[in-house]
Amino acid sequence: MGNKILYAILYGWVKLQAMLPFPLLYLFSDMLYVLAYKIARYRLKVVRRNLKASFPEKSESELRKLERDFYHHFGDYFVETIKLAHISLEEVQRRAFLINPELIDELMREGHTCILMLMGHYGNWEWFSAATAFFQDSRIYQVYRPLNNKAFDRLFIKLRTRFGSYGIKKADTVRDVIKLKQDKVRSVAIFLADQTPSKANLHYWTTFLNQETSILTGPERIARKQKLPVVFSDVKQTDRGFYTVEFKLITSTPQTTPEFWITEQYARLMENTILRNPAYWLWTHKRWKHKRESA
Repeated sequence: MGNKILYAILYGWVKLQAMLPFPLLYLFSDMLYVLAYKIARYRLKVVRRNLKASFPEKSESELRKLERDFYHHFGDYFVETIKLAHISLEEVQRRAFLINPELIDELMREGHTCILMLMGHYGNWEWFSAATAFFQDSRIYQVYRPLNNKAFDRLFIKLRTRFGSYGIKKADTVRDVIKLKQDKVRSVAIFLADQTPSKANLHYWTTFLNQETSILTGPERIARKQKLPVVFSDVKQTDRGFYTVEFKLITSTPQTTPEFWITEQYARLMENTILRNPAYWLWTHKRWKHKRESA
């Protein structure tokens, strides 16, 4: 009962805030910046450690500017996600603009009914994975890790599925993706593949942002076994509250690629996206909590 009450309170508050126009929401974001960065210092030690290790060539003043820019964007991400509760599909598509959706449509015309799309926690990933109407006659499925708090988990599911997309729990990924292919459901399965693998899944290591990093290999294993095309989403922020994504085909024949080749290609593409403007990546994430054991 407690979670139901908390969810009702949370959703009511979010719905109310989402009715505000973007200028007022961004004013709220500016206040969140002060609260999170200056007062609460939310995960500031994690952010500073990540930035310093990723950009050892930058001076202290450059790193401080980068962390300030990140916290400004972090506030924007928060209010933009809230806005999902009260925004039109047309507005989302205008602000999260797909440069070349025809790549997905062409893969479907070639006979592929299920496509794996690799993204990262960059820009506003919620907007891009929320609207199934982004592609012609295709469903969007986002693979996600359920939150520990059931009320917050239910809230994010509500926001992400408002425009008809679907969620796949991480534990159900293999089963659900196989079923999508077997049923020939025209679908795009989105993986936020820059998350930290669990300790039991540290199968592939590479240099990523100047650090030895383990990369998730689950998407590659599924793609190779089920012969699913793999596409990368290259996100850019063009203005405050406006993003574009350009789809880049990693491979349409994953079964012919060497082991870990897809994973390495993703790491390089994701790194390039981040380096173009690092402030828009999720630096609060404890991305490097695992260390490679010596042979």
